[in-house]
Amino acid sequence: MSTVTPEELNLLIEQTYKIENDFNELKSSYAHLQDTIEKVVEFLPNAIWILNDDNTIFLQNSKARELWELLKLLEYKHDDYEWTFNSKSYIIKSSTYKDKVMLSATDITEQKRKENLATMGQMAAHLAHEIRNPIGSISLLSSTLKKRVMDENVPIVEEIQKSVSRIERIIKSTLMFSKGVEANKRNFMWSELKESIDMSIEYYAYSKEIEFIFPKEDFLLNADKDLLEMLFSNFIINAIDAIELDEEDDDSGSIEITYEKDEQYHKFYIYDTGVAIENQKELFEAFKSTKVKGNGLGLVLSRQIAQAHDGDVRLLEGDRKCFEVKLKI
Repeated sequence: MSTVTPEELNLLIEQTYKIENDFNELKSSYAHLQDTIEKVVEFLPNAIWILNDDNTIFLQNSKARELWELLKLLEYKHDDYEWTFNSKSYIIKSSTYKDKVMLSATDITEQKRKENLATMGQMAAHLAHEIRNPIGSISLLSSTLKKRVMDENVPIVEEIQKSVSRIERIIKSTLMFSKGVEANKRNFMWSELKESIDMSIEYYAYSKEIEFIFPKEDFLLNADKDLLEMLFSNFIINAIDAIELDEEDDDSGSIEITYEKDEQYHKFYIYDTGVAIENQKELFEAFKSTKVKGNGLGLVLSRQIAQAHDGDVRLLEGDRKCFEVKLKI
């Protein structure tokens, strides 16, 4: 039986310590590497799952944890595919490496919404072009007819003209939305704009007694008069419809526009006594409307018109329903 010398024993102990140190360093490196991988995965903008071969989770980020119910429904395909979950759209991708499967879910809801809006805008613009010519003929013929009918039939022709005017307004809004808003500014007085707004109100049919309160003072504006006429007409018509829908109130209502300015902006505040706004999140969403009338573009275009004048439109919080319209001086 051979004996171990003290030198050999010391060498064995040193090698044991070295192996232990190497193991600890390797273990530390692996932990550092895993921590780095986790940070990288967490930094990614989509939901990431890395699964073991038994489908247990090896690694996931916080976005994946929020969508843990979605993971149960996913199919492990080699090709990318779309999946709808909780009213949102996702692109699902999968890849494999050795005994691991990686799944990713990217939220494309906003992209799909924009694609749908673009498609709807193109269709609406095409229909508006097709409708515009016959509506123009009806408008011209109704004006001629009004001069020739008996007096008792004039109100009937006027109702036709109001309906045609509403269709023309919808066509104009649709075409403007599809082309974009561009302001051609010039100087004019508020009183000129008010006359145009009054004519728009006159051609809009409503049944209740509505009081219109507009700024009495006259002031200079440097803006696109036609666009501002559309902006204020949109708000007033929406307010009229809201008052008409109010079943709890009596047969009356009021719409008020107040005005002030500071060093930078003209500020208009538009109040009405109509029904409250149900879904404020979709307030400026194109083609979204709770009204029977209109096409859901009024507020969207009004905001675009204000932004074309370096301003904005917003709904204010308070006891009274109020929109603020800001236009750069």
